[in-house]
Amino acid sequence: MTDMATFAAELSLADIPADMTKLMRRSFLDTIGVAAIGSQSELSRIVTKVAPTLFGAGEAPARMMFDGRALSPAGAAMQGAFTIDSVDAHDSISHNKGHAGSAVFPAMLAMADHFRAAGRPIDGATLMAWIALGYEISARSGQVQHATCADYHTSGAWTAVGVAAAVARALGLSPEAIRHAAGIGEYHGPRSQMMRCIDHPTMVRDGVGWGAPSGVTAAFLAAEGFTGAPALTCESAAATPFWEDLGRGWRTVDYTSHKPYPCCRWAHPSIDAVRHLMSHHGLHHSQVRAVEIRTFHNATRLAGQTPQTPCEFAYSIAFPVATMIVRGQIGVPELAPETLQDADILRLSLATQLIDDPDITARCSTGTRLAQVTLVLQDGTRLVDIERTPRGDPDTPLSTALLVDKFHLFSDDVIGPARSKRLAQAALDFDALSAPDLSQLLNDIYDPR
Repeated sequence: MTDMATFAAELSLADIPADMTKLMRRSFLDTIGVAAIGSQSELSRIVTKVAPTLFGAGEAPARMMFDGRALSPAGAAMQGAFTIDSVDAHDSISHNKGHAGSAVFPAMLAMADHFRAAGRPIDGATLMAWIALGYEISARSGQVQHATCADYHTSGAWTAVGVAAAVARALGLSPEAIRHAAGIGEYHGPRSQMMRCIDHPTMVRDGVGWGAPSGVTAAFLAAEGFTGAPALTCESAAATPFWEDLGRGWRTVDYTSHKPYPCCRWAHPSIDAVRHLMSHHGLHHSQVRAVEIRTFHNATRLAGQTPQTPCEFAYSIAFPVATMIVRGQIGVPELAPETLQDADILRLSLATQLIDDPDITARCSTGTRLAQVTLVLQDGTRLVDIERTPRGDPDTPLSTALLVDKFHLFSDDVIGPARSKRLAQAALDFDALSAPDLSQLLNDIYDPR
């Protein structure tokens, strides 16, 4: 068995299988598109205003996404992670019940920008190795944490470990120093409770806004001899089964999904169900009297029927389902504040019942996310859909063409069609970019809107 630190120190682009590099290209495209639309959010505005006050630029700064101002790599990672996490449309890892890319991408792009500012620009192959490393270590660390901790922690808790290891690798640290970086990241990462944000949705979101800078900080501390090993999610006896196939299997490939809708993935099976029923039966929303959704226990806690903020919208099921029934889509227009006051959507959201189904809950214990929807029409007719899992899972992937369309939907109006086209083309082939071409890609990500 290869230990985590040796794996991190020695991984090369040639060691990464083709399906992993393909996935990372698709996730790069998807994540930067979400960052573009996220840069318009109130959450991102607040963080972008605060970050320069907290994180000085230093000698080799990084920049803030779609803003351009310089600050430390940790500050750039924080601003980028919060910006991406402000719109719940980025990729997720099903068995981790969370997200790696929203922390890994802003952290590793900040490191690439840091090296560019230091006069040592990297190429795309190097960035691919860093990002793949951050994803895979985050995925395994998170699975250990979920298996060994009673509380359901946010993604920030375990992405702090993956980011720390990947940044330590970027800094050229030894395996022993990488061990300490992972341990520091795990110890200081945000052990924030996910269900608190689900029960009370606010801007704290999925914890990656502190998981990313915690990991960056951990690696820079380890580079100076700060100690923190072991990371229990990497080195404890309970962790061993989750690391035995490291270097042979890639859990990121096995469990990563992409989202067609900008809201919690737990709502997606129900959204797809009403999308199908409305289209298949040729219904108008006025014909629908009520909605019944059978799903797993934690999903029933996404119960906000009258969301007052984008955060409450993101962590609800009834309102996005009602939005799909009324609007036939959940896209950029549906993220506008006025959508929250739409009388037709509110009527159906209040008429939606979430049913905690013990059998579905038991079957979702392995990472599957199931829901079954019934539409009740005004005349009493009951239209029962099949059980569904979210589209975009590894067994039902979204096409690259659909991801490109989503990217342009999110980015064209923010940064302009020409810059969006250039970004999309570069993202889907970023590991082949020379150092000068990667620097241009970074400029397109960091330059002001």
